[in-house]
Amino acid sequence: MLARLAPVRNWIFDLDNTLYPASARLFDQIDRKMGAYIADRFGCDLVEARRIQKGYFLGHGTTLAGLMAEHHVDPHQFLDFVHDIEMDVLEENLPLAAAIARLPGRKIVFTNADTPYAGRVLDRLGLGASFEAVHDIHAMDLKPKPQTSAYAGLCAAFGIDPVESLFVEDMARNLKPAKAIGMTTVWVDNGSEQAADMDRSYIDFTTHDIRHWLESILEA
Repeated sequence: MLARLAPVRNWIFDLDNTLYPASARLFDQIDRKMGAYIADRFGCDLVEARRIQKGYFLGHGTTLAGLMAEHHVDPHQFLDFVHDIEMDVLEENLPLAAAIARLPGRKIVFTNADTPYAGRVLDRLGLGASFEAVHDIHAMDLKPKPQTSAYAGLCAAFGIDPVESLFVEDMARNLKPAKAIGMTTVWVDNGSEQAADMDRSYIDFTTHDIRHWLESILEA
């Protein structure tokens, strides 16, 4: 193990575009479903629906959080609708499963999605048995990353010491609260956040492929 990471006892992973490559474009399907939901709910066209969707995402952390805050949308109905997608774009990743199995300590998925959807994704990737638990949006009391309460709730739920924890995430902004409480942070850079002035002081490691990164630290 890379000496710098020897104290890590809790390995925490985001799900979408982190445990599988963004090139699978699975979230594109969810994105379209969100647009369709909003267009139907508000009787608008898809262009306006996308404007509403992205506004809520930027302002509230997730589209769902904005819809709940502004329009009292039923989260279960919304999540059931947007997660009803095909997963044939995902491929089993046995080398990733093997790398995760070699990590010393606990492994947990920390996602703004819900557990039924996360379970389907993990099973498709061959990672169904790789994690102790999924800490999902319902476990966060529907207050998503990057809200600080989501991280506090995760640590409380599993008795986690942040200083002994590492968090892997494709959305850099979701790493900032993790770093603030003492976690080691890994950014999976898939090209979605490339602002030239983005503060990266809270990012400890950057990779384009989590499997290769895990293999590299295990071989160090």
